[in-house]
Amino acid sequence: MNDNKSKPDDDKAAAPADAQGTTEDARPAEAAATPDPLDALRAENGELRDKLLRTIAEMENLRKRTEREIADTRSYAIAGFARDMLTATDSLSRALMVLPAEARESVDPTVRSLIEGIEMTEREMQRLLSKHGVKPIEAEGQKFDPHKHQAMFEVPDPSRPEGTVVQVVQAGFAIGDRVLRPAMVGVAKGGGAQGAPAEGAVDKSV
Repeated sequence: MNDNKSKPDDDKAAAPADAQGTTEDARPAEAAATPDPLDALRAENGELRDKLLRTIAEMENLRKRTEREIADTRSYAIAGFARDMLTATDSLSRALMVLPAEARESVDPTVRSLIEGIEMTEREMQRLLSKHGVKPIEAEGQKFDPHKHQAMFEVPDPSRPEGTVVQVVQAGFAIGDRVLRPAMVGVAKGGGAQGAPAEGAVDKSV
């Protein structure tokens, strides 16, 4: 009988020990759940570094884009003026073409000085246009390019490849990558891909 009565007492005595063990086991779990301040600082530092790198990249792209826009503005700002200058230069060229070379030798010194002054003015205008990026468009002997050339007529010429520019009526000019005015040209018609041999030429392929 004494043994049976002592069992409940033993269970009651053991209960505080179990409760105490449960409490001790919970403490490491709570400590593990608390974030490490050092890890949080590292994560925040990584985010700030990424933001900084993205900002630097965006600023660099903005700087390059601004430089390109400024360069384009400088290059093309005078496009309208340059086009008008070309018209004036053409007028000088036509005035000089009216006088053949033999006629210039027979004129009096005053007229000769006038002609030389016109020639010097034309050369100076061409130099100034070139200084500001206005360049002539290559045309003669080139394959016809509708973006750079304007076909005025066709020239039957079996000795030249089809679509080759064989004559320039008026020179074309470009500023940078933009065409101020296309070259007015005559284009070969009738030739093959490589052009047929000219009349009287010896065919060495036989």
